Amino acid sequence: MPVIQIARRMAGLLALVAISAHAQVDSIKIMAPANPGGGFDTIARTLGDALKASGQAKSVAVENKAGAGGAIGLAQFINTEKGSGHSLIVAGAVTAASVEANKSPVNLSMVTPIARLMGEYNVIVVPAASPFKSMKDLAAAMKANPGAVAIGGGSAGSVDHVMVALIGEKLGVSADKVNYVAFAGGGEGKAAILGSQLAAYVSGYGELVDLIKAGKLRAIGLSAETKQADIEVPTFKEQGIDVVMYNWRGVFAPAGISEAQKKALVTMVEAALKDPAWKSKADKLEWLDLYQPAEPFKAFVEAESKRLKTVIGGLKLN
Repeated sequence: MPVIQIARRMAGLLALVAISAHAQVDSIKIMAPANPGGGFDTIARTLGDALKASGQAKSVAVENKAGAGGAIGLAQFINTEKGSGHSLIVAGAVTAASVEANKSPVNLSMVTPIARLMGEYNVIVVPAASPFKSMKDLAAAMKANPGAVAIGGGSAGSVDHVMVALIGEKLGVSADKVNYVAFAGGGEGKAAILGSQLAAYVSGYGELVDLIKAGKLRAIGLSAETKQADIEVPTFKEQGIDVVMYNWRGVFAPAGISEAQKKALVTMVEAALKDPAWKSKADKLEWLDLYQPAEPFKAFVEAESKRLKTVIGGLKLN
C-alpha cells in the first residue's frame, strides 16, 4: 500500500478513535442555582437532555441549589468543582445582577464561560380574573398606591427586580416604594400568581407561555424593543413605558480547567444546541437564539456585569 494511503487511513482511524473517546463521556453534572420549575432549572434539564440525545454524555445529573438569585449555587460550584472538566453551571443576567445587589463575595469572573445559550423577553402577567387589563391599568394602580400593588419575580436584585424598579422609575415611583416580592424559584412564584396572592408577576415569556395560552394568566406587557410577530403581547414601549430588557442565560465551567477540557466542553455544548432535543424545546418556549462560543461570551459577560452594576447602583436596591 502506498505511503500516502497508509497515512490517510491512519488519520481516519485516529479521527474515529477521537470521536469514540469523546462519545464515551460517562457523566456530566449541571448545577441549576435555583429551585425546580424556574428558568435555570428548565435550561439545565433541557441542555442535559440534549447532551444525552446528541451522544455527548451517557448521563447528566442536574443539581438544584437555590438562593440569592443564583449566588449561593455559584459559590458552591466555585468551591467544590474547581478543575472539573465534567461540571457546568447555568447562570445569566439574573446571576450577574444578583451578585451585585447582594454584594456577593463571588461573581462570574470566578468561573469559565463556555457558551451563551439563549435569551428571552420578560413578560408581566396578572391572574385571569384581575381587573388589570393592560399596563396602563397596572401603572395607574402603582402610581396611586404602590405599596398595595404586590409584583412578584425572581430574587431581590435580579433582572426581574431591576425591570420592575425601572418601570416604577418611569412612572415616578422610587424603587424603595415599589412592592416587589422576591421568589427563589419560578415554581413558587407561579403558584403565588395563580393563587391570586400577587397583583402581577414577572418572568421570562417562555416560563409562562403555557399558562398564558391556556388562559390561566393574562399577559399585559412584554419587555421587547418592538412588537414581536409571534408573541401577541403589547410591549411596554407601545403602552408608553420606555423599558426594554431581555434575560440571557449561558453555561460556565469551573475555574482551573485546562484548555483541552474547555474546548471539549465548548464542542459538547455546541453539538447539544444543534440537536432536535434542544431545538424543539427552544421553539416551544420561544427562546431567542443568542448562542455565543466561549471567547466572545467571556467579553459579553464582562461588559454585561459592568452595565448591571451601574444600573443597580443607580436604583439603590440594596
